[in-house]
Amino acid sequence: MAEAGTRVALVLGTSAGGVGRHVAMLAGGLLGRGCRVVVAGPADTDAAFGFARRGAGFVPVPISDRPRPGGDLRAVRTLRGLRGADVVHAHGLRAGALAALALSGTGTPLVVTLHNAATAGGAVGAVYRVLERIVARRADRVLVVSPDLGERMTALGARRVTAAVVPAPPLAASGRSAEEIRAEFGAGGLPVLLTVARLAQQKGLETLLDAVARLAAGPSPRALFLVAGDGPLREELRRRIDRQGLPVRLLGDRADVGDLLGVARALVVPSRWEGQPLSVQEALRAGTPVVATAVGGLPEMVGEGGLLVPYGDAAALAGAVARLLDDDGLVRRLAGEAARRGRELPGEQEALDAVLAVYRGPWH
Repeated sequence: MAEAGTRVALVLGTSAGGVGRHVAMLAGGLLGRGCRVVVAGPADTDAAFGFARRGAGFVPVPISDRPRPGGDLRAVRTLRGLRGADVVHAHGLRAGALAALALSGTGTPLVVTLHNAATAGGAVGAVYRVLERIVARRADRVLVVSPDLGERMTALGARRVTAAVVPAPPLAASGRSAEEIRAEFGAGGLPVLLTVARLAQQKGLETLLDAVARLAAGPSPRALFLVAGDGPLREELRRRIDRQGLPVRLLGDRADVGDLLGVARALVVPSRWEGQPLSVQEALRAGTPVVATAVGGLPEMVGEGGLLVPYGDAAALAGAVARLLDDDGLVRRLAGEAARRGRELPGEQEALDAVLAVYRGPWH
């Protein structure tokens, strides 16, 4: 099925980062392989990621990041128009569930890539558990970014579960010197620790600040922590940083992550859950050690290129960072292992080969 001329519909919901970039990469790559591609998603995703500029058709669909009954019904009606595609490939739980409802009974093959686990509780968590069951039971193939997601989908009844390949794009550096970059943040002689994350609940940033508070308990700070990213928790985090006088700078969204990794002693990832985060892939390719929580796909990805700690354990996170601050030999060893892991990571061509193999079926 995945030969030149294959009609592929890619579906995504609201995205400001990794999922949108991944879909844009797939759209461009599939077009380059001779497929006919249409992308369906919120109008602002086309503005952000340029699907139409790449040559794909674009269908605006109101798929938001939270349940909205009216918008969801409109999305299902619009997504029914994709039933003429040879394969529909939805990205994310909500986009996947809405596509599954829209295509039910049409015979159109549906592939869903799950890029994230549902970490919310309460009523929102209950809704997402329903969406998981819809995807597991109605998608023809489920692609997952971590082993634990695969186990969950299989337990919920998914017929075919496959590991997803979600590579980071090549890192771009501005050419600025390390001294210039450090001077921008007033780092002086302090080591720099970097976190790249959306400022949201999943990313465990409260644990990061708990760990920083432990490390900053002495008479002078031991390191400067930079957090690149934006999101709904920005003001809450800023107030705590100011109140406690923590050596943390919230940088907002940055296009120069390659430069920041070049001056960072390590990338710190305190998340509740991650699959194949682009920031970790970028750190490994840059030869930057990683301190991360042992959740989702992180242990398999990091390998020997970093230190792993339990999620939510601020003492363990602070201890791991302190080891890197105190031991130059350890940093050099981890940096070498990180670079080796980075060279082993799949790239865009491997990701395209993987999805094209999935598009060939079988479906039943």
